[in-house]
Amino acid sequence: MKKVCAYLSIVMVLTLGLSNVSFAENNKAKATESETTVSPTETAVATEQPAVAEEETSQSFHQMLKTKFIEGGVAWMTPILICMILGFALVIERVLYLNLATTNVEKLLTKIEDNVAKGNYEEAKNVCRNTRGPVASIFYQGLDRVDNGLEDVEKAITSYGGVQMARLESNMSWIGLFIALAPSLGFLGTVIGMVMAFDDIEKAGDISPTVVAGGMKVALITTVFGLIVALILQVCYNYLLSKIESLVTTMEDSSISFMDILVKNRK
Repeated sequence: MKKVCAYLSIVMVLTLGLSNVSFAENNKAKATESETTVSPTETAVATEQPAVAEEETSQSFHQMLKTKFIEGGVAWMTPILICMILGFALVIERVLYLNLATTNVEKLLTKIEDNVAKGNYEEAKNVCRNTRGPVASIFYQGLDRVDNGLEDVEKAITSYGGVQMARLESNMSWIGLFIALAPSLGFLGTVIGMVMAFDDIEKAGDISPTVVAGGMKVALITTVFGLIVALILQVCYNYLLSKIESLVTTMEDSSISFMDILVKNRK
C-alpha cells in the first residue's frame, strides 16, 4: 500500500509539473504572438479588447490555479505542492488502512465464545486468523497462549495491543510534518517576495505600486497556498486521530470481554 501511494505521488508531481510548464510556455507563446501580430486598424483592436477581457475572467478554476501557481513563482510553489501531494497520499493510505482495520467485534466475540465453550480452541484461532483487523490479531495471540495460563494470555494481549496501536499511528508523524512545512514554506516565500520588492524599489528609486507588485504577488500567493494546504491536511489529521482513538477504545473493550470469556469457560 505504501509503495502504491509513493508511485501515485511521483506520477502526480510529474504530471502537474509538466502541465504547469506547458501552460507557462503556451502563455509566453501567446504573448509573443500577440506582440508580433499587428491588426489592420486600431479601432478593431479596441473593439476586441472587451471580448478578450471577458474570456480571461471566464477561465476555468483549474486554469486559474495554474496561473496563480506560476505567478507565485514555480521555485517557491513547487515545494508546497509536493507537501500537499505527499500529505494527501499518506492521508489516503491511513484512511484505507484504518477502514480495513475496522472489525465487527460483537460477531467475532460470539464466534470465539461458541468455540471456546466447546473447548475447540483451534477453531477459535482459525476464526481469528480469517478475520482482518487488529482486534482479531490480539485475540489470536491470546488464544495461542491459553495453555500457559490466563496470566500469560493477559500479558500477550497487553504487549501485542501496544504493537497494534503503533501500527495504527504509523505515518501520522509524517502528516504532522507536512502540516508544519506547508505554511513555513509559504512564509519563506513571503520573506523572499518582500526582499524582491525592496530590491526593485532600490533599483528604481521609486516606491510606486508597479515597482513592488511582482515581489508582493510572490509574497501573498505563497502564503495563501501554504495556509490552505496546512488547513486541509489538519482537518484530515484530526479525522484520522478520532478514527484511531475509536479503534483503540474498541480494542480495549473487546479485550476485556475476551478475557471474561476465557475466565467463564476455564476448566
